[in-house]
Amino acid sequence: MAVKYVEFTHKVNKADVPVCDILGVRLAVTDMQKLVEFTEKNLKDLSGDYYCFSNVHTAVMAHDDRHYRMVQNGGAIAAPDGGPLSYVGRRRGYADMQRVAGPSFMEEIFAISGEKGYRHYFYGATQETLDKMREKLEREYPDLVIAGMYSPPFRRLTDEEDCEVVRMINDAHPDFVWVGLGAPKQEIWMARHRGRVDGLMAGVGAAFDYYAENIKRAPLWMQSCNLEWLYRLAQNPKKLFRRYLYTNLKFLWLIYVMKK
Repeated sequence: MAVKYVEFTHKVNKADVPVCDILGVRLAVTDMQKLVEFTEKNLKDLSGDYYCFSNVHTAVMAHDDRHYRMVQNGGAIAAPDGGPLSYVGRRRGYADMQRVAGPSFMEEIFAISGEKGYRHYFYGATQETLDKMREKLEREYPDLVIAGMYSPPFRRLTDEEDCEVVRMINDAHPDFVWVGLGAPKQEIWMARHRGRVDGLMAGVGAAFDYYAENIKRAPLWMQSCNLEWLYRLAQNPKKLFRRYLYTNLKFLWLIYVMKK
């Protein structure tokens, strides 16, 4: 999973955002309002950088894989998407650490984009999903500027194809590049394109499928009770059962037994 970086210097001082180390991932001590405000204030300097939204699954993967841990820690922000992560952070003395889910962050940015004039590019999913998503976004956010959408093939792009994708994104002059490839693929893609792609990249996982209504998001009460994973499991047990069984149990072991 080694990632080749281009030379890149963070323009935003990462020391301005306190972090809590959980399983080796330096998670931002923040909440939704603070992250939105930080993003608005620093958006120009965040261009070319990326946000990860980390949950139990990705934290355990990062613990197990040094290269992926570097990817998680290599962007501007690793936000605590998973409720258990923010809970552990608060137990460790970071009282202001709250869950910041990638799809919810995306919605918060959409809500202010008309006023701010933000331009958005969407990279990932299938063309059918992107078409459904565009239809819903144009209906719910009529002032939202969709600068472009691209569904990459389900294989690694050649160097020539990758350069063309970078050119296509940059020609659209986005402020935000939303990446919906799923973990760990989306984080690796962002790390490989750090400093090459204009705009702030944000890996938002299943957000594209939520907007296209391919899958339903958990009710708010389940989200607030850290049970969104259970709702997703009920919708797709064949795909998610083994993942959740392994990562959730290992997370509990590492945090409460190994004290990491």
